[in-house]
Amino acid sequence: MTKQLTAFITLTVFTSIAGCSKVSPEPVKSHKVKPYPIVSFHDKCAGILKNYVDDKGMVDYKTLKRKKPELNRLLGEFAELDPDEYDSWPQDDKIAFWLNAYNIKMLEIIVDNYPIESSRILRIFWPPDSIRHINRNIDGISRQKFIVMDEEFTLREIEQRFLRREFDEPRVFLAISYASLSSPPLRNEPYYGCRLYKQLDDQARKFLSSPLAFRIDREKQRVCLSAMFQSKWFGEEFISKYGTDKKFKDLQPSVRAVLNLATNYISQQDITFLEVESYSIKYMNYNWILNDGS
Repeated sequence: MTKQLTAFITLTVFTSIAGCSKVSPEPVKSHKVKPYPIVSFHDKCAGILKNYVDDKGMVDYKTLKRKKPELNRLLGEFAELDPDEYDSWPQDDKIAFWLNAYNIKMLEIIVDNYPIESSRILRIFWPPDSIRHINRNIDGISRQKFIVMDEEFTLREIEQRFLRREFDEPRVFLAISYASLSSPPLRNEPYYGCRLYKQLDDQARKFLSSPLAFRIDREKQRVCLSAMFQSKWFGEEFISKYGTDKKFKDLQPSVRAVLNLATNYISQQDITFLEVESYSIKYMNYNWILNDGS
């Protein structure tokens, strides 16, 4: 009988490219270890996000407007990316790519319209620094076109084609920026496939810590949620991963899913309130004032 060999390989892979650090301290029983592939494209977004976005998601649009050529060059990188290279990436990197593309394009749209000009009539309805003055409504923003991999896209198409249909990860809707105070905060770093889920966890935690996204009014026995969680916005998207029939039984499926999502990121005191108290649900008015940190 031949002598049986047991090989344990402890793999520690440090990668600085694409802002990723992958460490696996556990021994594995195979010499065929496939490290996480490095996608360096995301690093192209790092400079603008680091230099012009603060840790609260506020943007120095005044300075960024003066650096518009830098923004144009970055969008050119998205336009010129080879689709075959994109197709070779893991799904997590594809998700990161579209989140970065969406957020960088949103920056360009705001910069092109900064400072925001508002008419006297529309100021009756919206504050002068509301992004709804751009193209007279938010739909006008979402329909603006740009080129990615030599194909025409709009922000709305990215939401519909990729974030809603192709990727089964509803937390991506807490990662795209609407350049407004009620929006999920814009990160001052790109999204990376190798640590995407850690970043999405951090995004959900930050967003739900904002009183514009989640708040419990104990005096009125009311839970206040961001308008983004309404069924007509993104509420339905959370059902597939966070839907539950075990808790919040007197509420609609999309509300149950959103509350179940929230229990992963809020305090134990708030979790207890959601799970055992009686309360009503209220959706807060969305604040479209620009996230201007200039």
